[in-house]
Amino acid sequence: MRSKFLTATLLSFALLPSALLAPVRAQEAPSPGGPPPASDAPPPVVDDANTTTLSVNVNLVNLYFSARDKDGFITNLRKDDCLIAEDHVPQTIKNFTQEKNLPLTIGILLDTSGSQMNVLPLEKESGSTFLRDVLTSKDEAFLISFDINVDLLSDYTNRASEISRAMNKAQINTGAGTGSVTGNGDPRGTLLYDAVYLAASDKLRMEAGRKIIVMLTDGGDQGSQETLKTATEAAQKANAIVYVILIADHAFYGGGFGSINLADSGARDMERLASDTGGRVINVGHDGRKLEDAFNQIQEELRTQYLLSYTPTNAKADGSYRKINLNCGKLKVQTRAGYYALSAADQP
Repeated sequence: MRSKFLTATLLSFALLPSALLAPVRAQEAPSPGGPPPASDAPPPVVDDANTTTLSVNVNLVNLYFSARDKDGFITNLRKDDCLIAEDHVPQTIKNFTQEKNLPLTIGILLDTSGSQMNVLPLEKESGSTFLRDVLTSKDEAFLISFDINVDLLSDYTNRASEISRAMNKAQINTGAGTGSVTGNGDPRGTLLYDAVYLAASDKLRMEAGRKIIVMLTDGGDQGSQETLKTATEAAQKANAIVYVILIADHAFYGGGFGSINLADSGARDMERLASDTGGRVINVGHDGRKLEDAFNQIQEELRTQYLLSYTPTNAKADGSYRKINLNCGKLKVQTRAGYYALSAADQP
């Protein structure tokens, strides 16, 4: 499906089942007059060579991260260069690889509320260029817009042109004259947290490999049913990295500034959302060149990521949140702040 509409009242995606049950051949019912006929057929032969057993260690924690110094990203780290601790307890690193070629799943979240009126064309142009440069045949991306509603404009595809076409059709939606879509009289303006939650829980959680959300917004939320906390939790449980590109229409805010004030509550919330999931905020104001550079920075980080795995000494799958501390000497490490120890039943 190329396009799908999500209203603020439903706030849910229709998802296909993640697996199909293998069909089971039923036996013929015996005739009422006697026992079932004996079969002369030989017992079925099981070809062990073609039988695959999937073993999943639900306790294995996968941690994507990048490391840099004053000169840029470091690409030659080894396992012995880093130390990992969970809730201040040292852990043993099991796997350590650089994962620049691992399949990538990208969710683009586009703010189409009234505050983005004059910067939306910039977002469309730079976002399309980013996807053309990043997406390969083994990657996938989808596009969501959010304003008074949350809309899936383009479902999973590895064709950047499809996302670009959907992005070019995105329009500013302020809901003027429509009243409250919830019917309860509350104003509904920018459902930012609802969009993050849905992208993480309904789209990315079932995916494997590297998963990122790139959100273009001024950071303001109005009317979401979800909160900063629940949206962040959803991204963490999906092991999705959130990058926030702060961009604003300076005319909408009265002009006179080149970037968004990071002391603003919305900008601070975006800092927390990004840092807790292993991403970061890039503040571009309304500058098209800075926006292009922001996408280039994200692309460079994706090419220099590492994957570190360990089996936690605390084996309880009790759903609790575990804090992670990754130390690679004097390098600045960018990774998620922790994870939720989900039970097998709650695993994707």
